[in-house]
Amino acid sequence: MAIASINPATGITLQVFDELSDAALEDCLAQAAARFDQYRHTSFEQRAHWLTLTAEVLEGNKQHYGQLITAEMGKPLAAAISEVEKSAWVCRFYADHGAEFLAHRAVLTDASHSFVCYQPLGPILAVMPWNFPFWQVFRFAAPALMAGNVGLLKHASNVPQCALAIEAIFANAGFPPGVFQTLLIGAARVANVVADDRIKAATLTGSEAAGASLAAACGHQIKKTVLELGGTDPFIVMPSADLEAAVSSAATARMLNNGQSCIAAKRFLIHEAIVEAFLQGLKHQLMALQVGDPMVETTTLGPLATPRIVRDLVDQVQACLHLGAIALLGGDVLSFKAQLPPALQGGNWFPPTILTQIPAGTPADHEEFFGPVALVFAVKDLDQAIQIANSTPLGLGASGWSQDPDEQQRLTQELDAGAVFINSLVKSDPRLPFGGIKRSGYGRELGQEGIHEFVNIKTVWIK
Repeated sequence: MAIASINPATGITLQVFDELSDAALEDCLAQAAARFDQYRHTSFEQRAHWLTLTAEVLEGNKQHYGQLITAEMGKPLAAAISEVEKSAWVCRFYADHGAEFLAHRAVLTDASHSFVCYQPLGPILAVMPWNFPFWQVFRFAAPALMAGNVGLLKHASNVPQCALAIEAIFANAGFPPGVFQTLLIGAARVANVVADDRIKAATLTGSEAAGASLAAACGHQIKKTVLELGGTDPFIVMPSADLEAAVSSAATARMLNNGQSCIAAKRFLIHEAIVEAFLQGLKHQLMALQVGDPMVETTTLGPLATPRIVRDLVDQVQACLHLGAIALLGGDVLSFKAQLPPALQGGNWFPPTILTQIPAGTPADHEEFFGPVALVFAVKDLDQAIQIANSTPLGLGASGWSQDPDEQQRLTQELDAGAVFINSLVKSDPRLPFGGIKRSGYGRELGQEGIHEFVNIKTVWIK
């Protein structure tokens, strides 16, 4: 099977790679197991040094890596460069704090000495998505390698150049061969990799279906998993909010990464007293986006990553419109693409879109819209906003906008989500744990909690 790198802005194939043979895959697994037996005994200081050098490699080549990200998945170049910088940040964060997070924790008991220690598990398989092809990988790899594990990356098949570049980055930073390897394989071979005794645990960021498949495979083998899946994140705005700030952040939160982010705001639940002003402000913001070649520095909205994502989004939007929703902006892919330069018309384009007056019973009730589509609902009060926000099977992040302390308290306590941000868009931060509940997954990445996911939390009792 061939793995192709295709420019989503033009539809042109950039490069084609052969999938690993069974023999080559076996070599990778054998090398990972052998290297772990050595790497686990390296000091925290040595691992931190290598992670710091990794950050330097990223920062020193951020323009190159940014261009690679943009070429393979289509985000605007400025956003791609920022992603590389954030990947360097997470490496530095765990280099600076990993030893502290993994230090023995003494516990007073009736033993002479008792404590909890944190030991690495072994080779960890990471199944990672294309939408943040560097950040998603480094936020797994930095804590995993700092803890003494070794990593095996099965990246999304549409970003093979990014996958190979990441392996090279760790090698260039001085990590020993086999500590981090990229596996160019298709999704159908993941279950067999998971079944291998040398793989000790797995993590996945992606769709619900992909997460369920990996979890089932790991469950059969009784292996630990961490899943970060989709989101239908609510963005709630009350009359007490700073409306101008809320509108500006709403546009950013929905269009970030060309609308292709699990934690992007997707459902805008706006108090009926301010919904018209919100809609007009949001429309103005989205009409000001610069759509075009994502390699051009002034572009603020690029293409979607694959033709299938466009087709899925078209189907969802058309279903909403058919049932009575109104497109305040966008929604017509064909006329939108016709306005693009000829060189871009073969790409995966979708217009910035606002749907409003959405009736019950549409895909907007429970499905994730993975693209530049804002779903706006008018609500009569905070009770209704929270009820609608919690009515979906997903629970990744939520954003609430209010200057009222009582409303803020209710939003933080009553929203069913792995993270609630007040007067800010939802974002990931190396210093804070990140993950979801319900069908958005389980386990946590980042923060102290993230580095503890793939270790043996061992109790030691001495008397």
